[in-house]
Formats: sequence, structure tokens, C-alpha cells
Amino acid sequence: MQVSVAHHPPNTAVLTLRGSLDIDTAPSLKANLGRLVERPAPRIVVDLSGLDFCDSMGIGVLVTAHGRATERGGWVRLAAPSGFLRRLLDTLGLTDHMSLHTDVAAALKE
Repeated sequence: MQVSVAHHPPNTAVLTLRGSLDIDTAPSLKANLGRLVERPAPRIVVDLSGLDFCDSMGIGVLVTAHGRATERGGWVRLAAPSGFLRRLLDTLGLTDHMSLHTDVAAALKE
């Protein structure tokens, strides 16, 4: 999995993921998100459009980051999940708790 970070004002980071988010690559995402959620009132958009696979380890990292960001007065928003990933998040009941958006631009607007 490839991870890239772009910073947008005000104090917002867009984390773009490419490839597979699984047990082997989740630690890399956890490290990247961990640094971002430590900022005051972190605002993070995770661009999922380039993911071709995501397992429970990947979902766990996203949920943990969301919780930590919320505790610090910020948020994590998910952008452009595939149909499969959107259904998975819905099945797990996470769409009631995590903010999903059609694309990065929509996630940045709110």
C-alpha cells in the first residue's frame, strides 16, 4: 500500500491510500494516522478511492484514528469508498459514526 499526505488549510490533512489495506500494511497507516491525530483538533480526510482491498485490520485503524481525533476535538472523514467498502462499513454499523463522502472535495467542504 502507498500512503501520501497533502496538507490543506486550515489545519487539514488529506491522506491518500493506494493498493491493499490489510494486516501487512495496516501498521504503516496506523503510524501515519497516529502522527496526524496528535495535532490539536486534527482534521483528516482519508481518500479511499485508490484502495483495491481492505480487511478488518484496516477498518480497525480507521476507527481508532476517528476516535482519537474526536477526543482531541477534530475528525476523520472517509472519502470515495468503493461500493464494497461502503457496504462493509454500513454492515459493521460504522456509517452511523464515521463521516463518508463521495470524494475528497466534498469531505473538505463540510
